Amino acid sequence: MELSFLGERPEIAAIGKIFQDLPTGHVLVQPSGAKNMLMRFREVDEGVHQEIVSRVNKEFPGAREERFTAIGPTIGEELKKKTFIALVLVISAIVVYISWAFRKISKPVASWKYGVVAIVALLHDVTIPTGVYLALSRFLGYEVDVLFVTAILTALGFSVHDTIVVFDRIREKLRTMRGKTFPETVEQSVQETMARSIATSFTVFLVLLILFLFGGETTKTFALVMLLGVIFGTYSSIFIASPLLVSWEQWRLRSRS
Repeated sequence: MELSFLGERPEIAAIGKIFQDLPTGHVLVQPSGAKNMLMRFREVDEGVHQEIVSRVNKEFPGAREERFTAIGPTIGEELKKKTFIALVLVISAIVVYISWAFRKISKPVASWKYGVVAIVALLHDVTIPTGVYLALSRFLGYEVDVLFVTAILTALGFSVHDTIVVFDRIREKLRTMRGKTFPETVEQSVQETMARSIATSFTVFLVLLILFLFGGETTKTFALVMLLGVIFGTYSSIFIASPLLVSWEQWRLRSRS
């Protein structure tokens, strides 16, 4: 729902009070343009819609409803289908790109395995923040919305970047540490990049923490999911992706013997 106001635009908190005791769930209120306010909430019937309009007219005389749009089940299914297709394409592109970037390093681990391991780490980085967020939503009233999806995608980009930094150091060490075993090379690479990864992530963490604690209501969802994504993304780059490469290689050697 989008509202326009004749005079000064009211505060976000004042708009939120309109929805008290209504079955709209968590309401996301955002300024739009110079005089408008945009509200997103779960789908409601026409009776609740008219009650909202009545409360708006009572609290803010002269306010006008510019538009009221509902995303029904058909559009929702179409969006989910497109999202799934986009996710498959993105994952495939990541695997292909990493395989191409590591094409000159095929021993002892094939280049495509780096891409597969990166995807496994990404699945970890999506699953845990999503699970924590959904658990918190039961008590805090958060809902999966556009900001949540945006935060998850941003966290994925941050995580895969951190993982590739570690992989790139492994690639360099495979050229310079030819007398070492693969586990020793990976360990050395992780140790050299760990301080850099933690320092970078901690800097981002501080910014997101401040945004979550002192930012507006409209940014709390984004900041919370990003905080979780940064924490688990950094963890997976160091403690999941690289060790998984070693475990995969050791399993391959055991299966051949």
